[in-house]
Amino acid sequence: MKKKMTAAFTAFAVLGGMGAGVVAGANLQEIKAFLNPSIKFKLNGQPVQLKNSSGAVVAPITYNNTTYLPVRAVSDLLGVAVKFDPTANTIFLGEQLEGVSIASGFDSSYHTKDPDKTVYLDKDYKDVHFDNGSGTRGSSFMLYPKNKYQKLYIQVAAIGGDIKDFTIQDSDTDTVLKKQTITAEQGLVTIEADIAGVDSIFVTGQVEDGAAMFVPLTTSYYK
Repeated sequence: MKKKMTAAFTAFAVLGGMGAGVVAGANLQEIKAFLNPSIKFKLNGQPVQLKNSSGAVVAPITYNNTTYLPVRAVSDLLGVAVKFDPTANTIFLGEQLEGVSIASGFDSSYHTKDPDKTVYLDKDYKDVHFDNGSGTRGSSFMLYPKNKYQKLYIQVAAIGGDIKDFTIQDSDTDTVLKKQTITAEQGLVTIEADIAGVDSIFVTGQVEDGAAMFVPLTTSYYK
């Protein structure tokens, strides 16, 4: 991934193009440039088009014999997450240094802060997804990274029985990003998935009868 990013961003000078927030917060200098729709692009030998966040085709800009490309369009093609921080007026590419907890905005019928359910191996995680329904069935919840992050690190423990086919899936394309069985003997497992370009995620697992799925939200995070 780093090699692909380096090749792309050294071949072209890249224009921010991240929306009104960037324009409002930038120190702008007026220039005379030209849209250059005649330039064609190929990725790994295959023709591709640059598109904005709405799916519309966008053209590069030519200025002083240099080609400028919109950051988001290039990042989407390469599978590199892009996020704009208006406070710092900074564009972040790829995996971020600090994780963002999935607890914010988490919505699930098994979302709880009940101390009787948030403790695992003598540690209180304060905020968890805890599903201990009876019978063999699927336990599931949704996440909404909204294309802002490169990685998802989600912790999960199987309590009293195994979780079969624990699956992290792109809910828009049905692409499986990660799938594995988690046993009770493994303890708290951290699962990593590449979520670049993913807007929403469906997480599910088949929980054995008498078992429970334990997902600490405070220590599961986007990056």
